[in-house]
Amino acid sequence: MLNGSGTPSLAQPGREYATLLIGYAVLGIGCVVFSLAALLLNLLLRGRLRNRFGRRMATYGFRAYLFGLERIRAARFDLEALDALGDRGPLIIAANHPGLLDAPMIVSRLPDVVCLLKSSLLRSIFWGAGARLAGYISNDWFLGSVNLAVEELRRGSQILLFPEGTRTEIAPLNPFRTGAAYISYRSRVPIQTVIVEQDTNFLGKGYPFFRRPGMPMHFRVRLGVRFDPPDDPREFTDTLRDYFIGELARSSNEVPAKR
Repeated sequence: MLNGSGTPSLAQPGREYATLLIGYAVLGIGCVVFSLAALLLNLLLRGRLRNRFGRRMATYGFRAYLFGLERIRAARFDLEALDALGDRGPLIIAANHPGLLDAPMIVSRLPDVVCLLKSSLLRSIFWGAGARLAGYISNDWFLGSVNLAVEELRRGSQILLFPEGTRTEIAPLNPFRTGAAYISYRSRVPIQTVIVEQDTNFLGKGYPFFRRPGMPMHFRVRLGVRFDPPDDPREFTDTLRDYFIGELARSSNEVPAKR
């Protein structure tokens, strides 16, 4: 925004910082409400009903939050490509992981997806109860995590994981873990790649929590290649990482499409 002299208005950084704080406040309140509801539902519900209910709560909760970020002009999201996966049955969804909004963006479009996440998130006062309600899986125990993921796929669910294991720290990508390849090898379910593109490093690894990003931020998620189950998981993991590096290089100069 420009003032009468053609220079940027000093009010704009203040508005953007206020928008940042509002976004954090809404997320915090939403997490507390969701966690309290999840604690109660974990006691009342059992088995698959509990998990299905928890996953749909996560989907619609994140969808509402992202909608709120758009309404306050903090961000714009182009996530429609994910809608094509919702009724495709069991899939292993592998995505790059530039920031903390990656999982909420994907979960907001897929109502029966099971996330593989750090065990610390399962213990978190903000996320833990909801993650347990949804039946999310810790990625810290390799063999057990693979077995649980395979069981979920056989029940018809989808699995979301980030092969880097954490947010991208070493450009262009961290080394990949072999979990996605082994789950696909064991289950014979294909791996659907998902490319996350953004014009900001907001909430990336090492990003200061209260640093004000330029707004509105733009995020786009697009579908990549769907790989058949591998015969050699370790070799395939290198192939998968090379594929992501190529895709990110191809889109590095593109700004995610505005809606």
